[in-house]
Parts: sequence; C-alpha cells; structure tokens
Amino acid sequence: MKDFLSLNSQLCFAVYETASEFTKLYASVLQPFGLTYTQYLVLLSLWEKDAVTMKELGARLHLGTGTLTPMISRMQENGWIQKRRSTEDERKVFVYLEDKARQQQMAITQKVAEEIQLCNIQVEEYNELMKRLNDLHHKLQDRTDHKKLGRS
Repeated sequence: MKDFLSLNSQLCFAVYETASEFTKLYASVLQPFGLTYTQYLVLLSLWEKDAVTMKELGARLHLGTGTLTPMISRMQENGWIQKRRSTEDERKVFVYLEDKARQQQMAITQKVAEEIQLCNIQVEEYNELMKRLNDLHHKLQDRTDHKKLGRS
C-alpha cells in the first residue's frame, strides 16, 4: 500500500508528466505557424469537417464558450478561420476554414508527424497507446456517469 501512495506510482502523475511533454512538443512545432495547441485542435476538427457551428465545435473539442469564443476571434484575426452568423437562425454562428488554413494544412501536419517520429513511437505502439488511452478515458467517463446517476 505504501508504494501505491508514492508520487511515481500514481497514474495521474504519469499522465500529467506525459501531457506536459506533449504540450512542449506541440508548442515548439506550432510556434513557427503562430498557433497554440488548442488552435491546432480547432484546425484538425475543421479539416475533418468544415462549416460547423460554434456549438458543434465546442462539443467536439470539449471546450466551453468562454474558452472557444476568444480563441476563434484570435484565429479569425490571424486569417485561419472565418465565422459567420447564420442567415436562417441568427443565434447560430458558423466557423469556416480560410484559404490560409487549407494551404498550411500539409506543412503543419508534416511538421507534427516529423516530431512524433522523433519520439521513436512505432505504428503498432501508437495504435496500442491510442486504444489504451481511449479505454481509460471511457472508464473515467463511466465513473463520472455512474456518480451522476447516484450509483457507486
């Protein structure tokens, strides 16, 4: 039991340290493009599906409007995206990629891929890590869902 209580035995600390290293990696790769990691996630989402509402984008990235709105405004000012109010329902604001985002997609994703390759993570290992992290994420969500329903 004592070993479980040590810092280096904590799964949360291992995840924290790993996330910190990923943050540094992405910050160094994205800095020349003038992007933050979260802005990169916005671009990834829009490269998959362009012309989505702010609400859809926030749900996809698990970001609230307090975080998303100013970030989208900065990205618009820097020419990455454009936001337009719906003509059918003015409560809806759509987000669209600008030409700059489309033109830079290959360069950005190539730089990210190069940095990931420098980590010597093999394809099989990458796939296994993704599977295990997604499984862990679902288990943590299930725990939260059970608590919301009053079950332990």
